[in-house]
Amino acid sequence: MNQIDKRPRAIFLMGPTASGKTALACELAARYPIDLISVDSALVYRGMDIGTAKPDATMLEQFPHRLVDIRDPLQAYSAAEFRDDALAELGRISDQGRIALLVGGTGLYFRALERGLSPLPQADQVLRLQLAREAVQKGKGHMHARLAELDPASAARLNVNDSQRVQRALEVIALSGRPMSDLQGALRPRPPYRILKLALMPSDRAPLRARIAERFDAMLDHGFIEELKTLRKLAGWSDELPSMRAVGYRQGWAFLDGNCNLETFRMAAIHATRQLAKRQVTWLRSELNALMFDPDAESTSRRIKSAVGAFLDD
Repeated sequence: MNQIDKRPRAIFLMGPTASGKTALACELAARYPIDLISVDSALVYRGMDIGTAKPDATMLEQFPHRLVDIRDPLQAYSAAEFRDDALAELGRISDQGRIALLVGGTGLYFRALERGLSPLPQADQVLRLQLAREAVQKGKGHMHARLAELDPASAARLNVNDSQRVQRALEVIALSGRPMSDLQGALRPRPPYRILKLALMPSDRAPLRARIAERFDAMLDHGFIEELKTLRKLAGWSDELPSMRAVGYRQGWAFLDGNCNLETFRMAAIHATRQLAKRQVTWLRSELNALMFDPDAESTSRRIKSAVGAFLDD
């Protein structure tokens, strides 16, 4: 006789950008006792609405997404912070007798939640600002060389241009007195949830590439450039902020600085978004225990609803 799995349940809905995850998640939330949690490293930021394709106010009112608009763009937000926040929301949803559906395309966040992270020290905002100023004054090469002296293994793994992670590695050393590479051996325990993993995996990338271009053009029509200008007026704004790693925003800096014309900005942002989608698809292929669905197949919505229904009834 099979033993009954009494763990609380959760659903992952993963997929590349512009694959229709949000619309599908809302369909599922309308049909089942589901609450939504965003798994997106850009949607956490307030004021970054148009360029991130954030669900609009009407959709968020009808289908609230937890972990949306929880940070100012000047603040950093890590995978470890996401894991803590997501576990807290999972607990609240389970306590209410409902099912959490985590929807997004940030693979690092999904893996941090499911597989755990090394118990690294919490971020120190004062130290982080000091390191950021040092990077501006002395350059990325100096910061990477300093890391190579203190933690050769991490320096070998990180590119000199990956300033955010280089500075985080230096921050960990300053706070813990130990190299990050030493601390990354021990992982936190996996969350006690039975998880159904659903992935939107396009069999033909041409429709996805077309949607990415169409969506970016719609962003421009809805005021993305004005959003960029508003963000740049904030005190302390810099293109080195973690929030500016979001596709479209970094390319927007070059346009606003007069380094390219509108069409060059448009093409650069579309290309960067397509490259992001390519990386997301590559990551999804490694999720061997996920059920794969073609977002462009007519039967996908019906089949996913059937899979979710069977999971909840099991």
